[in-house]
Amino acid sequence: MTVLPHQAAGAPDDYQDNGTALGRTPPHDLGAEKAALAAMMFSPEAVIDCQGAVREEDYLLPKHRILHSLMVERHGKGLPNAWPLLADELEQRGLLKEAGGSDYLTEVSMAFETGAVGWHYAEIVHRKGVLRRLTEAGVRITQAGFRGEGTVDELVAQAAAEISTVAEGASSSDDHDFVLPAEALADALDYIEQARHRKGISGLATGYVDFDELTQGLQPGQLIVIAGRPGMGKSTVAMDIARNCAIKQGVPGAFISLEMPVRELMMRLISAEGGVALHHIRSGQMTTEDMAKMDKAIPKIYGAQLHINDCERTYTAIQAKLRRLKAKHPDIGVIVIDYLQLMKLGGHRPESRQQEVSEISSSLKLLAKELQVPIIALAQLNRGPEMRTDKKPAVSDLRESGAIEQDADIVILLHRDDAYEAESPRAGEVDLIVGKHRNGPTATITVASQLHYSRFVDMAQT
Repeated sequence: MTVLPHQAAGAPDDYQDNGTALGRTPPHDLGAEKAALAAMMFSPEAVIDCQGAVREEDYLLPKHRILHSLMVERHGKGLPNAWPLLADELEQRGLLKEAGGSDYLTEVSMAFETGAVGWHYAEIVHRKGVLRRLTEAGVRITQAGFRGEGTVDELVAQAAAEISTVAEGASSSDDHDFVLPAEALADALDYIEQARHRKGISGLATGYVDFDELTQGLQPGQLIVIAGRPGMGKSTVAMDIARNCAIKQGVPGAFISLEMPVRELMMRLISAEGGVALHHIRSGQMTTEDMAKMDKAIPKIYGAQLHINDCERTYTAIQAKLRRLKAKHPDIGVIVIDYLQLMKLGGHRPESRQQEVSEISSSLKLLAKELQVPIIALAQLNRGPEMRTDKKPAVSDLRESGAIEQDADIVILLHRDDAYEAESPRAGEVDLIVGKHRNGPTATITVASQLHYSRFVDMAQT
């Protein structure tokens, strides 16, 4: 019986168990790996096909990864990939031995089949690679469970992160191919037609009328960053939006607080919704009128679907909780995280804090797209505004990471003149400076400050 290259089985002689296979050879198909590489040696078209269908890490053997990477690089430079040329370049780079040597390159080239389709073997390699990573993730999860280091939530978050990493790499880049206008136009025209007849905004209203008109509300998959110096009212704006969604519109939301405990958030919510001075609530010295306002506000707050968490500190744990929350409540309409720079990544430790914040920022954007929910992340600004005469912030003042600006769809910068000058003629006014708006214009929206009620309101409401 003739065995085709992609049917070859058995553990490779030079395979080293890295401890995640529990003594067993992980999923692989060396025949398919060789056949895919051989096709790339003989056909530039195969390089394009295989590059789209297989990832470098899908190959079991490091030497196959080296060959794949080199051929993709050479093809990009317009160079041929015949095995003698590969051997020559590998020798110049000091990598020939790591790639198996000249004899091994000859062996790989002999796996080429006339008329064979390289992408077919590449897909086999990719599938085996995904299965291998899934197996390895399962072993790491099992080992973590037996060690029992950390809280249950941390262990669950670690397990979710392991599976998430495998899932993100499960689709080959060819799974989402190009589309022509003829295929995409109908969807765009449907949206335009709906917009023509729509009354009001297309997204989720924040409660700030001018801001909603500018942005058409918060859209699913968006990352909205609200940034400012300490004391400017970032948490107040975030709670305003969450309160407007959960109480005024009946849209369920989530509020992850890394700064304030739930009790403090509840007092602020009562103050804002009831119009009761926050310092009266804290001191307990409330008037009869205050008590009447509270009695009216509390039933609304009690029935609000605003899911609050003040326990988590790592992105991996927050991600796991939000995924579970979304699965349990598919109609979650907004997520608030207060605030970004207090968050740790969890899992591996990046080289610097700047890199860590960058990874958290990009991960939040991906999570917003995955859950199809707008995520509002609060962020601190550096001291840049305080160095300027007018004290106004700029997007470049985002602290610790320029990646926050890059990842965000909307960046709102908070500015209050009366925070710097108590007798300012603009006392009581707050500027929401839309410094970045990926899908529309930027502008400055002015709202009124009612910080004694822990809220901001439209100027027309004052």
